[in-house]
Amino acid sequence: MSKFVSYTTGKAEGWGHIDGTVITDLTAHFPTLRAAIEAGALAALAQAAGPHLALDQVNLTIPVTNPEKILCVGVNFPDRNAEYKDGQDAPPYMSLFPRFPRSFTGADQPLIRPPESHQLDYEAEVVIVIGKAGRRIAESDAYSHIAGLSLANEGTIRDWVRHAKFNVTQGKNWDNSGSIGPYLTPFTDAAQLDDIALEARVNGELRQQDRTSRMIFSFRKIVAYISTFTTLVPGDVILCGTPTGAGARFDPPIWLKPGDVVEVSATGLGTLRNTIADETL
Repeated sequence: MSKFVSYTTGKAEGWGHIDGTVITDLTAHFPTLRAAIEAGALAALAQAAGPHLALDQVNLTIPVTNPEKILCVGVNFPDRNAEYKDGQDAPPYMSLFPRFPRSFTGADQPLIRPPESHQLDYEAEVVIVIGKAGRRIAESDAYSHIAGLSLANEGTIRDWVRHAKFNVTQGKNWDNSGSIGPYLTPFTDAAQLDDIALEARVNGELRQQDRTSRMIFSFRKIVAYISTFTTLVPGDVILCGTPTGAGARFDPPIWLKPGDVVEVSATGLGTLRNTIADETL
């Protein structure tokens, strides 16, 4: 199955399909990966011809560089919900918050720790990308609206999450604090989502591990619920929740620091790898 990436080469931006370490540029067909998704053209472009680039000649970016919206589901695994100790076995509705594209970087790029806080944490998540627009989508029809899958490290500045009483937005949107990638895998079969393994490793140490079949809100429910209040459009990105085991849950907490390597993996979706660096002022 072909996988798709977006990238930069100096000042130029491009996208294409990737086979091993060879990228076939497809910007002559559509200007962006989002445009190709909107046209429903991914299957037709899987073997399309174009100029070749070596992976080490480019910097990978997030796969959909210009989404209309990025939405994140919070507290979506049972062990993660239990951390809150509020007596609620499972909430009746999902928690949601937005992230801005600028808050994410691509695979093999550093996550940036800002000088205002060193409480940079990791969160392994499966990402779904919408391929067909819809409003009030039925759960039974939800999978027909998904174009592709990816991975995220939903990096968080923990103390800024708690700055306000009712929201987490400012802790979730620091520039280049998270990542999405390494590529977009076309979604063609329910087995790609229904019960896959998801994990995160920091410097090779397993920190997070769970299976998507244990999610409190399934991928189908996520699509149906979000589309109740907002129209989902092609290229929209949804991060679907992280297992227990983030650095904040250790005693004392273990925050990410420059030189660390974080790897997020899931069955069939590869490995998203990032290092950590301090912001250059």
